[in-house]
Order: sequence, then structure tokens, then C-alpha cells
Amino acid sequence: MLKVIFYIKTQKADLNGESPIFARINYKEQETSLSTGKSIAADRWKATSKLRGVLKIEKEKVIKSALDNLHLNIERKFNELFKLKPEVKLQILKNELMGLPTPKKCDLTILQILKKHNDHFEKKVKNGERAPASLQKYQRSSELMKAFIFKEYNKEDFPIDEVKSSFIYKLEEYLKYESTFKSVQGIKNNSVVKYIRMFKTACTHCIKMELIQRNPFIVYDGKISVKDAVFLSQEELNLIENKVIDIERLQKVRDIFLFCCYTGYAPVDACSLTNANILSKNKNELWIMASRTKTDIRENVPVLPPARRIIEKYQGKQIGLIPIISNQKMNAYLKEIADICNIQKHLTWYVARHTFGTTVTLGNGVRIEHVSSMMGHTNIKQTQHYAKVLDHNVMDDMIKVMKRYESK
Repeated sequence: MLKVIFYIKTQKADLNGESPIFARINYKEQETSLSTGKSIAADRWKATSKLRGVLKIEKEKVIKSALDNLHLNIERKFNELFKLKPEVKLQILKNELMGLPTPKKCDLTILQILKKHNDHFEKKVKNGERAPASLQKYQRSSELMKAFIFKEYNKEDFPIDEVKSSFIYKLEEYLKYESTFKSVQGIKNNSVVKYIRMFKTACTHCIKMELIQRNPFIVYDGKISVKDAVFLSQEELNLIENKVIDIERLQKVRDIFLFCCYTGYAPVDACSLTNANILSKNKNELWIMASRTKTDIRENVPVLPPARRIIEKYQGKQIGLIPIISNQKMNAYLKEIADICNIQKHLTWYVARHTFGTTVTLGNGVRIEHVSSMMGHTNIKQTQHYAKVLDHNVMDDMIKVMKRYESK
């Protein structure tokens, strides 16, 4: 049943104290609003029972007549659309009333949209503009979407025009609690948010290509949970660096890990470095100059002595500056190194990057904007995540303040 209610927006009152009158239209679970082009003082709206009482002022009679005519026009347009198709879309009704063109129905499905985006992204990967690992995540997101549609709707695909907020939040719930991957059920919050952002990115791409007109994922408001980055203290770093290790594979893993600790390069970028990335400005000054695969942002880093020793150790023994080991093996071997060195933290390759951002740079007084530049961050907020965990830096500064007050 169609329902029309007139109301005023007092927060939009003009200089004369008159508030605009709007029409709220409801049909089944749909709702939309429409400006009537009329306005009235809030006290008169209340005094006349929303213009339903006896009206004596001529202006109010004119407004009442206009609202009645609009109400009749809304019902007439609705009945015309209802005869064509009982499932009337209120957006189409609103467009008809406002004289706007009705958007063309999109025949694309959500999986087709994801494929179009992924095909485009694959070209970027082949051209070296984006990382293969990112493409794998987009492909994985398509697989998750397909599994969700089949489970929730028992369909092979789903029309993009029918993707509403209920679809998106059911998808979020499915990803968090029901999806399975490698015998693990459920996905953690941050990964769920990133997957849904991927769906949003795919739709944005198709909007730019003029394939669709709206992005249904724009309503999603999931947030990334920011956790303190795991990093090594200088004492722990020294412990790993000075530990006597006889096993060759663990020696290599330690060297790779330390190289990343002292340069800040992410795994995918560290493995792709070669002598071509080394720039010598003078005998005692070496720079590694490269762009992050993930963002294509320059990540130029002066070579510290520990990193230089590792480069010299492996010089000419492989194509890259350091040996190449897969992420899976690297992280597995790092657990062994943590056990050997009696370090309780969960060591992964990315702990090395975090260590560079905290202990090696910020912890030694390097300005945060310089750290941000060396790490290839897109904005300084990413680097501030590292800065906030260094409480001892705050204490060092406050000791100076304490001494000043003690002298008074």
C-alpha cells in the first residue's frame, strides 16, 4: 500500500523562519522523500495540525491545495507504474514526478563486474604496475562471493541492480562466520573489511567504464581494527644478529630477515632488488632505490652498515641482492630462529619491516616524515601507527622536562 506523509525540515529553515515541506513516500519496504517546493513557519504547521485543520490564512490555503494536488499526482503516477509492473520502484516514481530520465536497467551481475575488474587488474600485473599477490586476493574475493551467493540465494550469480544493504551485511556475516578456506572456518574482521572494499573497488572501476551507474557497496561502514605492530627491540635485534647458528638454511633466513630490519623493504620488494637498485653517491654512501610493488611509490633507503655487510656476503651468488625464499618457508624458519634465540614474539617476515619503522629509525630519532618516505607510505598516518608504540621515546623527551623542573 502506498503511503504519503508531508513533513517539514526545521533544520533547513530560511531567514524568514519558514521550513521547507517534504513528502515522504512509503511502499512496502521502500522509502523516498520529495521536496514539495513549499514552506511554512513551524508554529503555523503545528497550529494547523500540519494543514489538516480549518485554514483561515489565504497563503496556507494555497499551500494546502498544492500539497493535495501533489498527493493526487503521486498516486496517479504510482497507479500508472503499478499497471506496468506491480513491484514499483520508488526511485523510478520519484524520477517520473521530477521529470528526470529513468535509469536504464543494468543487465550485469556482481560476478561479471568482479571479472571485468580482475581482467583489467591482471593487465596491470603483467605490465609490472601491480603485484601478483594483489591479483590473487581479488581472485579469491570472487570465489568467496560466488560461494556466498550459492549458499544464501541458491543461485550461480546475482544481478548488480538487486544488491542492497541487506545483501552486503549478509555477505559480511557469511565471510566472518561461515566461509571456509584451507579447512579454516571464518575470516577475521580486518580481512573481511578488505574483501568488501575490493568489491567496492571493482564496482567503482565499472562506474568509470560507464557499465553501471551506482555502487551498492558504498553503504558498507566496516572498519579496520588497528593493532600495535609487532617489532623487535634493539636488544632482541642484537640477540638474533650475534647468535651463533650452524645450520646454513637458518643462516640465510637470519640474513634475509636482518636485511629487511635494516632497510624496511617488504618481502615482495626485498626479493626483487638487484645491483641495479644500488646507487653509490660516494665511497661511504650507498642507497637502495626502488618502488613499492603494492603502491608504485618510491622507497629510497640509505644502506646501513648491517645491511651492507649482508649485501657484500651474497654479492655475485644470485641475481638479487639477497637469497630468495618463499614466504611460507621464511615464516616457518623464523619460528625456529625465535626458539633458538629464546624470543617469545611471533616472528614473521613483516616483523622486520615493523622493526625498521620503530626500533631502527623512529627509535633512533629519525624524523617521522623521513621514515614515511623511506617506507614508501602513501600518507604519514601509516607511519604514525609505528610512532605511537614507542613509549620510551616519550619518556626520553619527558626526562628533559623533569630535569628542567627539578632545577627550579
